[in-house]
Amino acid sequence: MTTDPGTSVHFRLQIEGIDLGGFSNCEGLSLQVEVEQRVEGGNNGFVWQLPSRITYSNVRLSRPLTSDSSKVAGFLASLPRKARRGTAQIAALRPNLQDVIAQWSLRDVIVVSWTGPSFDPNNSQVATESIELAHHGFL
Repeated sequence: MTTDPGTSVHFRLQIEGIDLGGFSNCEGLSLQVEVEQRVEGGNNGFVWQLPSRITYSNVRLSRPLTSDSSKVAGFLASLPRKARRGTAQIAALRPNLQDVIAQWSLRDVIVVSWTGPSFDPNNSQVATESIELAHHGFL
């Protein structure tokens, strides 16, 4: 097993066991703990910092259009019939696309946004797509 950090990382997304392919970018794997401050009478040394609500950022994965784009299109086509929360796995992979560097499981995931490519003949940028997931925490 290698312990060197991943210098060129790719991501694989699965929702409810459905493979949606590889992505080149992943943003938003984060959480924020809200803290309530409480002052204790007679204690001038510090203010109590009490954790309360935890919020999770939406996760956004993006990539250039590939043959995997049809997997996302098929998944999105099924949403109107069965839009429900599920479990997702995001794996960070080494450039060989086999070795997993790290993996995150998200609970109660739902797709909240998909953005497809913009085609402009005056602009020679790579056509990309992105998918955004809301979730209720890590497993």
